[in-house]
Amino acid sequence: MNRKLLSLALLGSTILGSAAAAEVTLTIESWRNDDLTLWQDKIIPAFEAANPGIKVKFTPSAPAEYNAVLNSKLDAGSAGDLITCRPFDASLALYDGGHLADLSGLEGMNNFSDVAKSAWQTDDASASFCMPMASVIHGFIYNKEVFAELGIEVPETEAEFFAALGTIKADGNYIPLAMGTNDQWEAATMGYNNIGPNYWKGEEGRLALIAGEQKLTDAQWVAPYEALAKWGEYLGDGYEAQTYPDSQNIFTLGRAAIYPAGSWEITGFNAQADFEMGAFKAPVMNAGDTCYISDHTDIALGMNAASPNAEAAKTFLNWMGTSEFAGIYANALPGFFSLSNHDVAMEDPLAQEFVSWRGECESTIRSTYQVLSRGTPNLENETWGASVAAIKGSKTASDLGMELQNGLSSWYAPHK
Repeated sequence: MNRKLLSLALLGSTILGSAAAAEVTLTIESWRNDDLTLWQDKIIPAFEAANPGIKVKFTPSAPAEYNAVLNSKLDAGSAGDLITCRPFDASLALYDGGHLADLSGLEGMNNFSDVAKSAWQTDDASASFCMPMASVIHGFIYNKEVFAELGIEVPETEAEFFAALGTIKADGNYIPLAMGTNDQWEAATMGYNNIGPNYWKGEEGRLALIAGEQKLTDAQWVAPYEALAKWGEYLGDGYEAQTYPDSQNIFTLGRAAIYPAGSWEITGFNAQADFEMGAFKAPVMNAGDTCYISDHTDIALGMNAASPNAEAAKTFLNWMGTSEFAGIYANALPGFFSLSNHDVAMEDPLAQEFVSWRGECESTIRSTYQVLSRGTPNLENETWGASVAAIKGSKTASDLGMELQNGLSSWYAPHK
């Protein structure tokens, strides 16, 4: 080969090498294996079209195995570039362990509120380590046909709510509320933390409890248990043995009028129910009161601090803060709502009803999830039992508040 041909060959190999080096493949770790087709068919093609040179692979694990698999990969140095984050302490532990990078400086973070970011921040909010993706919203899903048949208006106040339940019970053809206490968590999640924010005024009360400025014996924390104590007579015979799947089936088969809900039910209920559904938010005490909704942070995406593709990973994370990503994700998974400040139009009418409450009410998150469930007794798990006891009437609301406060005071410094 003469010198000229050799030079051209070397130049060609250099160009090819540069092109190869320029193309980066990002790998995403996740527990949402049911989202695989969504990522492959919608999210990844949209990103790659806007960002030539960056390829993305979504590689989920089974949900129950995710934490263990991810931790072993991180320890071995084989984890992907982007890591799907569970809310609060599990992800905080990864950040504290040096596995998640601080993303506070990313431009995309500016598109999220303090509440949206709170599940993936240090306790002092000085570092944000995951880009928020979606939340679930609590409220009540109801059978529109039953409401029309019985002439019931959608309740807005607590008095109207119990009046509606009384009308349904008096008719005798439908169970007023489709919820059981067998699995316990529903009583706390779709009961106490669904209606509670209207009593403790959302973030105002939640943050005051964390700071030690309010106690679980205060009226605003006891009152939701007093309300739950009235639910028992409307849950139907045998509710004590009724499981979560039982409740879902009772409602979708048309045997119950109202389902205390999380928005994650929307896709399944759309597939199973053959009647038109509506949704209403947790009732306020009095007409005109400020309303508060549990708009609970559920899922986010962080960057592996050891990723060799940090710049490409940041490009992807910033894209997640755009209205394009928000619209794709929220409409592909109705009931999992974008946490960004973008106005995302929902194609599913039930999902649109839930998300519309953000424009009417103040958003908060479940009261027990941040900081307060790190010790023993675990306040989240204790709230499960307390909510069941309130519904069954086995303990008074004030006694439950005292028990929960004593448990929290036993280990949490601001309450000692």
